[in-house]
Amino acid sequence: MATFTTRLRVRHYEMDSLGHVNNAVYLHYLEQVAFEHSESLGFDLPRYAEIGGVFVLRKLEVEYLRPSVAGDTLELTTWIQEMRGPRAVRRYEVRKQGAPELVVTAEALWIWVDAATMRPRVMPHVLIDAFLDDQETE
Repeated sequence: MATFTTRLRVRHYEMDSLGHVNNAVYLHYLEQVAFEHSESLGFDLPRYAEIGGVFVLRKLEVEYLRPSVAGDTLELTTWIQEMRGPRAVRRYEVRKQGAPELVVTAEALWIWVDAATMRPRVMPHVLIDAFLDDQETE
């Protein structure tokens, strides 16, 4: 299982009324690490346009384990658990930088859709190969 990790600093405006990162903000964090992972493999938005498709989020399950607050630096790790047909299952772990305890875990179901019709379609081999090769190199 090859993983990809990025870091981000929690901003003050992302807090809820309790002074913690608002739960909805984590969706933005998870989307960001997924996009950065894809970019690291050569799949940015222009590349997706070239191959005629894009990933859309169909389902997201998030488990909130500990709070994070403004000023924390978070390490977001993601990996592809499965790619088959139009479906890609992506897993996530979020920790405070340098801490072993998890803040958030998540699992997302991403669907590859045709950019013109927005209908699901089988992922092209070039995409699957890039993510699977990434997993084999780890």
